[in-house]
Amino acid sequence: MKKTLLLLLLVFLANLFIINAQAPAFKVEVTGKGSPVLFFPGFACSGEIWKETTKELSARYECHTFTFAGFGGVAPITMPWLPEIKAQVMAYVNRLQLQQPVLVGHSLGGTFALWMAAGQTDRFKKVIVVDALPCSGALMVPNFKAADMVYDNPYSKQLLNMDSAAFRNMAKQQVSFMALTKDKHQQLVDWIVTSDRKTYVYGYVDMLKLDLREDIANIKIPVVILAATHPDKAMIEKTYRSQYEKLPTVQFHYADKAAHYVMLDQPEWFNTKLKENLQ
Repeated sequence: MKKTLLLLLLVFLANLFIINAQAPAFKVEVTGKGSPVLFFPGFACSGEIWKETTKELSARYECHTFTFAGFGGVAPITMPWLPEIKAQVMAYVNRLQLQQPVLVGHSLGGTFALWMAAGQTDRFKKVIVVDALPCSGALMVPNFKAADMVYDNPYSKQLLNMDSAAFRNMAKQQVSFMALTKDKHQQLVDWIVTSDRKTYVYGYVDMLKLDLREDIANIKIPVVILAATHPDKAMIEKTYRSQYEKLPTVQFHYADKAAHYVMLDQPEWFNTKLKENLQ
């Protein structure tokens, strides 16, 4: 009888652990050999956005390409979304004992890379940010305050209740401004509409809430920005100088005739700059 009760208790505790254990917050693909480089995609994107880039780099670098939970076919996780991803990526770096990896991130992935470096600046070699800011919320939300960014808001409810046709149309409109290379639009739209809807809605709140404008002062390693210039280069340069004001080690490189997806609009320029700064 005692053995039976003990067995039942062990089963109960095991099940309780499984229920409370957080699911994997990302999928990662490792290609190539050499110095480690971690590639983080933008919001709602699959890690496939880096496919052509890592194909070129894998002869010299060990490329770790991430796709975050809820996007690119990776199962969603519970909220808060972005802090859990950060914790699990840091655990991944420590578990594999990656030595001074370079962090490369586009859009949300670039902000995420800054966040990683600000908290553990001695663990990484360099950060290469592709068209991303320390605080995108300050750019998008009038009178921005991080504390005001909450999951339960009218815009989130609207997105959650939007039917699939309306959601696809919204995605098409967004993508039309984010990439000048029109033959890439369909892939970008497909990644958005096949994402987990709650992750898309609440994860976006996590992204807007993140304000690193003060935290980046803690980053002591080199930071390189590869930025788009469309639609107004002067305005964009002003925004970048303002948001990165507390980061004295930053270097800016601006891609002409490129919108948000710099690697799609100016692939040759992008790959050249990336190789130069990885060396």
